[in-house]
Amino acid sequence: MYKPGFHRMVLTALACALFALPAAAESQARIVRLSDVQGGVQIDKNTGLGFENAFLNLPITQGTQLRTRASGRAEIEFEDGSTLRVTPNTTVEFSTLGSSDGGKRFSTVNLVEGRAYVNWVGKSGDKLTLNFSREKVELTQLAHFRVATSSTAAELASFKNEVEVVGPSGTVKVEKKKMVTFDVNDNDQSTVAKNFEVDPYDEWDKQSVEYHDQYAKNNSTPYGYGYSDLSYYGGYSNVPGYGTLWQPFFTGVGWNPFMDGAWSWYPGMGYMWASAYPWGWMPYYYGNWAFVPGYGWGWQPGGWSGWRGGVHYVGAAEGFHGPVEPRGTISTVVVGKGGPVMANSPATGLVVTRASAGIGIPRGSLGNLHQLSTQVAKTGSVELHAAPQFSATATRAAGYNYSEEHAAMSSSAPARAGGPPAGHASSGGGNGHR
Repeated sequence: MYKPGFHRMVLTALACALFALPAAAESQARIVRLSDVQGGVQIDKNTGLGFENAFLNLPITQGTQLRTRASGRAEIEFEDGSTLRVTPNTTVEFSTLGSSDGGKRFSTVNLVEGRAYVNWVGKSGDKLTLNFSREKVELTQLAHFRVATSSTAAELASFKNEVEVVGPSGTVKVEKKKMVTFDVNDNDQSTVAKNFEVDPYDEWDKQSVEYHDQYAKNNSTPYGYGYSDLSYYGGYSNVPGYGTLWQPFFTGVGWNPFMDGAWSWYPGMGYMWASAYPWGWMPYYYGNWAFVPGYGWGWQPGGWSGWRGGVHYVGAAEGFHGPVEPRGTISTVVVGKGGPVMANSPATGLVVTRASAGIGIPRGSLGNLHQLSTQVAKTGSVELHAAPQFSATATRAAGYNYSEEHAAMSSSAPARAGGPPAGHASSGGGNGHR
């Protein structure tokens, strides 16, 4: 319905040196998360390369543009857990990602064309300004709505609470379950529709909101983005000598948190690590990864006062070598077998193995991953049978079943076989690495 107007180049080491700027750890710039990627999604990070393929867990910085192709969908997650979802053939620009001296965050997003869903949770006094057509919505309180714009018309439909829209023809208040359209060819004159029209992607948005609401409960961290994925894809343990550690499910012997991902370059920030794991946001930018003998790798929450946009850990397994930040290029550099996740859509048949750490399992598609992880630890692998989650014209929740027919890997110790010895000493600063 809405159709928006990849190329990549490799620069020499000299050019890279000219472009090099302070690292993210020294920057006060705000960075939000590309939290879901399905189908064709592209990103322009202001590197001079234009649009390139986007993938899960890429940071979104001020000035970034994101666009979806005919089969693409994406979700962006803000620090407080608020979300912006975009449907196929949509372009959005993050023109402002800033913060005040008092720590209040303010964001300005321009919906250039297409359709988007906004679920603004209204926490911490943060503010979002959304521009579409010649209209503007300013949010500081809870709101959930759908918005669309094209060369001839624009519309906004509210799912929750009243939304105030300001434009050339004045201010319009859109009540819950009401919808307003704007005539672009008539000074954006507004018309409140008698009926609330359902969109094919409303169900996708609804299920995404429900996923975050369910798995973000009991969040004790200062940040909301990425927390729901931690709750779904792993669990916390109290490990003597290390304190509280989070560990993903499906982490067999030999797994480490830097096995799969990519280095992505950003102007003013240099390279930042983008994990391929569906939960791979918060553990890579706050706290530390720690290796515990007899337990494996776990994430230590903390370090909330500063952004850490690289590879960092304390202690290490014997023979472990962390990924090294690239030099002499500003192209995306893939690490590991899986590399960056270009699409988070379910396959018709997926074999989950030890050391997969959740890759390939769409969020919320199974109610209890702990149970499945226990089975995988016993048998080596389990096959999932999935129905399509969504199509372009209809919405359908993914249905999964798993069997024990596939035990492709030989039996070995379960991924969570015991904890460390009681009173095991912490590695302390250890091999801190960026």
